[in-house]
Amino acid sequence: MAFNTGAALMDALVLSTVAKEPTYGYRITQDVRKIMLVSESTLYPVLRRLQKEGCLDTYDQEFAGRNRRYYCLTPAGAQALERYRQEWVEYKKQIDSMLLERDDEE
Repeated sequence: MAFNTGAALMDALVLSTVAKEPTYGYRITQDVRKIMLVSESTLYPVLRRLQKEGCLDTYDQEFAGRNRRYYCLTPAGAQALERYRQEWVEYKKQIDSMLLERDDEE
């Protein structure tokens, strides 16, 4: 079963992946696929939007005779990621309390 996760989670996962180290689109897709189903055709518009919003910068580097575009986190991207992380903690608590029927504040 797959849960509908929405664009915010996709943004958070992309930013988190890129925060680890500058990387390229195919690698980002592979990392995000470990968590949720995503195609490259879905991911690249997300990368372009995050770049347009100032969360990501890019640079090209030659690899195997052709240019590969690398994405890196900007300070604005780091701030957005931190907000997503804080929101995720609260969201997860709410989901856990309902799905797992817990009232504690773990």
